Amino acid sequence: MRAMVLSSRGGRLDLVQRPDPQPGAGEVLIRVEACGVCRTDLHIVDGELPDIRLPLVPGHEIVGIVEATGSGVPNRRLGTRVGVPWLGGTCGCCSYCTSDSENLCDRPVFTGLTRDGGFATHAVARADFTIPLDGFGDPVAAAPLLCAGLIGWRALKLSGAGHRIGIYGFGAAAHIIAQVCRWQGREVHAFTRPGDGAAQAHARSLGAAWVGGSDERPPAPLDAAILFAPVGDLVPAALRVVRKGGRVVCGGIHMSDIPAFPYSLLWGERQVLSVANLTREDAREFLAVAPLVPVKTSTTVYKLEAANEAIADLRAGAFQGAAVLVP
Repeated sequence: MRAMVLSSRGGRLDLVQRPDPQPGAGEVLIRVEACGVCRTDLHIVDGELPDIRLPLVPGHEIVGIVEATGSGVPNRRLGTRVGVPWLGGTCGCCSYCTSDSENLCDRPVFTGLTRDGGFATHAVARADFTIPLDGFGDPVAAAPLLCAGLIGWRALKLSGAGHRIGIYGFGAAAHIIAQVCRWQGREVHAFTRPGDGAAQAHARSLGAAWVGGSDERPPAPLDAAILFAPVGDLVPAALRVVRKGGRVVCGGIHMSDIPAFPYSLLWGERQVLSVANLTREDAREFLAVAPLVPVKTSTTVYKLEAANEAIADLRAGAFQGAAVLVP
């Protein structure tokens, strides 16, 4: 197999030739058809997350075909298309796992962080944490759904049932969940970096009712705001534009420090929440909804060997939507 490997925090990914991995008990070997490049991969490469296992193959938006199964996995899984998300395994016995909160597991396994991910021609995953994708014919289009879509879906659920939804940071997750909001009959207010005309045009093309910079105010108070941009300064900015009783949901795994802000911004029963990982139930819910919308992902395709270029372009905001590696 060929894989793009991170050997040091803040380093570049190197193309490495390795023997094909073999699935252990309860695992499957997947031939990778496509793997999305997520902003979390940026945080991993830059060394901003704890517990990074080095050397590491990043990538946690994997779509591929099951080529081999380990003991205990039915042979009927062979030849099926599956997805592998960020949450690659849980202990199954802590208080969170036994109370339908596996996303908060005390001993989790994360794809592309604590076990090798999908920036490769092949990947091994726990069979019980793969997501069936039999109805998704285009692996490139499906790849961003495995994290950008799932985290966006969980963030939208936590935002409540409000009509006016603000979205800060109009990247991969935002362009997916904006489509879901419109399908649900909600009003989308898109906040971009000030002056980012390309992102604003993209938001308008997806039916946003209002588009502006993150330093602007929408025409009316919002019921909720979702922050996909990992910028702590946006938390008080979002609190300023949500109504009393409204929510601000932080959708990223990493964010710069939130600055001090006056209590008056939080008063009025406003809430600030974070999204932590995802659950397999989130995946079942969202992947049932996505074809009904239907969600159409905007993707920029890179060869596997161009993973460093994809990461650099993501950091620079050089494309709209999502980057996807194709081995």
